[in-house]
Amino acid sequence: MSANSVNRRRILSLWLPRLPIDRIKRKLAQDIASQADARDIRQVVGLPLPLAGEGWSGGLATSPAEERAPTRIASNDAIRPPPQAGEAKKESRFPQQSTEAPSVVVAKDHNAILLHAIDEAAVRAGLSIGLPLANARAICPELTVYDADPAADLKTLNDIADWCDRFTPLVALDPPYGLFLDITGCAHLFGGERALLQIVTNALSRRGFAVSAAISGTSIAARTLTRYTSGQIVASGAEAEAVGPLPVSALGADPAVTTGLRRAGLKTIGDVASRAPHEISARFGAAFTTLLSHALGQGDAPISPRKPLPDYIVEKRFPEPVSTDTVIALTLQSLAKMLVAAMDKQGKGARQLEASFFRTDGAVRAIMVETGRPVTRPEMIDRLFRERLDALNDPLDPGFGFDLIRLAAGRTEIVVQQQRDLDTSVHDNDEISALIDRIAARIGGKRVVVHLPLESHIPERSALALPAQHHLTAASAAAWPERVAGEPPLRPLRLFDRPEPIKVPFASVPDGPPHQFTWRRAQHDVVRVEGPERIAMEWWKQDGASLTRDYFRVEDAEGQRFWIFRDGLYESELRDEQGKPVPANWYVHGLFA
Repeated sequence: MSANSVNRRRILSLWLPRLPIDRIKRKLAQDIASQADARDIRQVVGLPLPLAGEGWSGGLATSPAEERAPTRIASNDAIRPPPQAGEAKKESRFPQQSTEAPSVVVAKDHNAILLHAIDEAAVRAGLSIGLPLANARAICPELTVYDADPAADLKTLNDIADWCDRFTPLVALDPPYGLFLDITGCAHLFGGERALLQIVTNALSRRGFAVSAAISGTSIAARTLTRYTSGQIVASGAEAEAVGPLPVSALGADPAVTTGLRRAGLKTIGDVASRAPHEISARFGAAFTTLLSHALGQGDAPISPRKPLPDYIVEKRFPEPVSTDTVIALTLQSLAKMLVAAMDKQGKGARQLEASFFRTDGAVRAIMVETGRPVTRPEMIDRLFRERLDALNDPLDPGFGFDLIRLAAGRTEIVVQQQRDLDTSVHDNDEISALIDRIAARIGGKRVVVHLPLESHIPERSALALPAQHHLTAASAAAWPERVAGEPPLRPLRLFDRPEPIKVPFASVPDGPPHQFTWRRAQHDVVRVEGPERIAMEWWKQDGASLTRDYFRVEDAEGQRFWIFRDGLYESELRDEQGKPVPANWYVHGLFA
């Protein structure tokens, strides 16, 4: 690689061609693991399972000879097309798989049941993806068939993407079974691009996944290489030479375009690249020409990471997995100090913090907290996460231990310096904001709300409930209608989110109050009444569907005060299909103090 290409973009592409069937076999292995010894599982299921303590990152140390060996991909001959005449067939790494029954995953397409994914044994039996199930059974009667589950496959792919976050925060999905990792500037942290590629592929292979990987300067070139080769690392600017010998189907273009190219005698990417771009565009469209240029390294489209890039990231890797609460708490404290020190250099504070815990078996647990004001103290960050961890319904299960703990500031703001010695309101606001942050960390930010006034005469729309962490300042400065001195309150202290129906045996018509009502199976005799207060609905929004309300402030014999209303005007709005008046419905909307 030239010196000029050191800072260029580098993309690692992963492709798992047998993800559906590998996922099912892993699930079967886990079910059997609860009933049988792990040594017997390897023979029953026919795939390599990790030993106790071995996870995604390889809990067991590898030997020096294995580290120096070239990259080896599990089930490599299933990634490539079926062997051509005269081509030597590679011996499987796991001889016991040769005796297992072929397994396939089927999906329905246009009322036809077709093979959706196949394992290595099915490839050796002569099956291929897209073959009808009836034909596959004729070729291989002992076939084991599973139904496709795209949702489970996508979840597995997302779980693998979560694990890949340990290498780079820029991880993007490449549907249906691929991933893009932008490793620009971070490969040296893992010993270089070759070592990083080996770590990723070896870990996935140990977990029973067939995987193909390649590194290139563009995402399209790397993805093209993974479809027919594996383990290639192409220098920036050498993409055209690397992808030239590959067949045009490796580009992943529309099948009609691929068929048209083959009929025109253009069987390889190099053959297509030898033609003028305007000739290709005139016949196959500008989209295919753009795809071809990206595969040749002549430009590239940006990938779309699954998660936004945090403003600041600090992490700690452990040579041996940790699982005790004390070590985890001390690690979070040290990471909080490092994060605050990094933000303080630019005068910023954190508004959103996320702690990620990477287990050795590949599982990732992320915990997020938000703050109402920028946090600039490590002890405050530590306290928020302790509150969040203590309130988890599902405790933080370390399994065989965490080998990486990361703390990221997803959103930061510039800290505004305020006078804090003489202005007591600043201290009060800080204490209230800190209290809200602690409560929100324990029960959730959406459950701690403040109310802001809205210009609406409809009671349930006259106030808006918003998260207190983000609207505390606006709530403190909000102007509410002032109460008239010496007059009883016009609105109840407690207003129900939804009015609750009550039973009124009789009331004065057309607009009189009830003399008795039943609410929540309790009877209340009305002794005092104030009203009515007529509130018409917003006709320009409701299209006449809502009725006019007559509100009454009533007091029962026990001194309880209610805010009730009649829904609809007698005779004018309350009529049946024959035009006859019908009784009105009554509701209780709130309770006075």
